[in-house]
Amino acid sequence: MEFLFAPFAFAISFPGIILLPAVVFAAAWWFLGGSRLVLVTALAWLAYFGWELLIRYRSPEANIRVDLLLIAPLLLVLSAVSIFLLVKGAMNR
Repeated sequence: MEFLFAPFAFAISFPGIILLPAVVFAAAWWFLGGSRLVLVTALAWLAYFGWELLIRYRSPEANIRVDLLLIAPLLLVLSAVSIFLLVKGAMNR
């Protein structure tokens, strides 16, 4: 289970890296004409970036991040389904 949260531990230290999946999914939606779910995934990653910045500056001593028990699986499932839809769409072209 820890392997699922490892990327998020890195993102807590370097929140700017969270913008990478947001930009990648937004670009895929824009250029490849992906489904709305791909756009929702990009917006979810962008919202997580904002949330992480808020946590970082409002309560930097937050060592126990219970919020990630909800956020991490949600982002991982959204990302996996979006990647599947993008690959499926690319194979149908």
